[in-house]
Amino acid sequence: MPRKCCVTGKKPSFGRSYTLRGIAKKKKGIGLKITGCTNRRFIPNLISKRVWIPEEKRFVTLRFSTAALRTMDKKGVSSVVRKMRKQGQTV
Repeated sequence: MPRKCCVTGKKPSFGRSYTLRGIAKKKKGIGLKITGCTNRRFIPNLISKRVWIPEEKRFVTLRFSTAALRTMDKKGVSSVVRKMRKQGQTV
């Protein structure tokens, strides 16, 4: 199962983690220098949740981000599921 939100489409993005050394110029130092950088992943906050769809009178288990949960609270589960089906996703 991919780490992807089924509602918003959020997925892991990539970036770098920097290691710094030195004393900041603000603290009367010579400045911070980057001594190393490693690749890292920014992983979305995904949860699996059973959602009740009133029109179909059944539960559906979805894996979505917490931001999508807020969207479902605002717009309603039915409209979000309808939009997902319109995009071609199976629910």
